[in-house]
Amino acid sequence: MSVPLGIPTVNAPGDPGAVSARVRTDLHDRAPEAPLAGPLLDRFGRVGQDLRISLIDKCNLRCTYCMPADGMAWLPKHMLLTIDEVARLVRIGVDDLGVRELRLTGGEPLVRRDLEDIIARVHAEHPDLPISITTNAIGLDKRAAALAAAGLTRINVSLDSIDADTFAEMTRRNRLQDVLDGIDAAHRAGLAPVKINAVLMKGLNDDQAPDLLEFCLERDLELRFIEQMPLDGDHGWTRDNMVTAAEMRTALETRFVLVPDEEPRGGAPAERWAVYAKPGNGAAVAGAPDASGGTGAAPADLGPRLGTVGIIASVTEPFCGACTRTRITAEGRVRSCLFSHEEFDLAAVMRAGEDDAAVSEVWRRAMWLKPRAHGMDHTGLDSADYVQPERSMSAIGG
Repeated sequence: MSVPLGIPTVNAPGDPGAVSARVRTDLHDRAPEAPLAGPLLDRFGRVGQDLRISLIDKCNLRCTYCMPADGMAWLPKHMLLTIDEVARLVRIGVDDLGVRELRLTGGEPLVRRDLEDIIARVHAEHPDLPISITTNAIGLDKRAAALAAAGLTRINVSLDSIDADTFAEMTRRNRLQDVLDGIDAAHRAGLAPVKINAVLMKGLNDDQAPDLLEFCLERDLELRFIEQMPLDGDHGWTRDNMVTAAEMRTALETRFVLVPDEEPRGGAPAERWAVYAKPGNGAAVAGAPDASGGTGAAPADLGPRLGTVGIIASVTEPFCGACTRTRITAEGRVRSCLFSHEEFDLAAVMRAGEDDAAVSEVWRRAMWLKPRAHGMDHTGLDSADYVQPERSMSAIGG
């Protein structure tokens, strides 16, 4: 079945009522077969259970693989989703569409001063819903306890290097200590497991992978390396300049032994590996927990399991066939795939006074049109026909 991808609906002109009518008509014509009840399905049988809502496009770092050094035009405040709108979208997602977990992203979600209020509202209405955030942790040292009290379940922190000079070069800001302080505060607040997201880039931090893993193992942090994706603000990504998952594993194996984790991966983006000390490099990482009871099957002479590391290989080992994510941008648009070239305006539908059934219908039809992979009908972020979306990662929401 072939479905035309159409054109982006980002920044569609007109009042909410007019935009809502256009969006609903467009989706009704293009996705008439979308089921209007049951789980949030797409044409390939994938179910959207993992809801990611971006709260803001602003960020207080300028990571080279995400944003340009300057010149970003931020969304005006009136375009951002309000607390009521976020709560309504989560309610529709959970009660009607079968959403099972929520992640709040950005930009940088901590830039939203009402983040605690948003989390408290959602948690009060859905006390069993896991709520996480992805953050750079700047300012987290002052807010971690309040976020946990509001109902935040766990946290992902972006940290590409523990070397201050490298960190400053990659983020264009000298804020490493602020991030480390935020991580410590998250631990004290019980936001476990604390996961660390790291992007390796050639010539910058690709030689630091073992050091970063050792740092995380010593502090009971779960590290996840992420292949650099073509979503940078400068549109300068090339396949030759990225560090592949295979290269990451090779780098880590200079100091550690990696054993495939036996825990089912499901729709998780990260392939997980049990980590053991490499013979001759010491019996264990100082301060690491004895995790020998983990699920990784390893020879007994490797000693205790030190922890776990994950690798997200969106480019070289794509996992699109198992994707469970449905995304809402900071201005309230459904983005069915991270690499899509179009979005559908749910905020306009809500602001036009439509009921929950209408919002749900738009959401369902938008997800029905989800591309097979990488915004196309096949995988291939390094293929000749891949076209990078105009919006960078910070504007899309992670």
